Amino acid sequence: MTNGEFKKQLEERTLVFTVRLLNFLARLPNKQIFWLITDQVGRSGASVGANYREANRAESAGDFVHKLGIVEKESSETVYWLTVLSRIDCLDAEWLPETKTLLNEAAELLALFSTINRKAKL
Repeated sequence: MTNGEFKKQLEERTLVFTVRLLNFLARLPNKQIFWLITDQVGRSGASVGANYREANRAESAGDFVHKLGIVEKESSETVYWLTVLSRIDCLDAEWLPETKTLLNEAAELLALFSTINRKAKL
């Protein structure tokens, strides 16, 4: 697989993650406790793919590293908020499987972006 193919596949993977996350958040019960969480995880989760796409169109190596740093931070924040969501008592058990699936994907994306960012800095 070429570097270009990898980037294209990862862009698609982050897009699929964003759509799945936003669809999931839209279905959560309309309770005040979820308002903060859905706002935060929605923003950070959607930002991962958007910023990765932007990083791939960076104007320089330094710009790429900077934008990839943002992707890594947003990925980490997404993992945090999905972890919170998976642990709060007021989330009914029916929501846990999808929450865990999203959390696992967010953690995998964070690991990928952390590795890419570390290698890009070398």
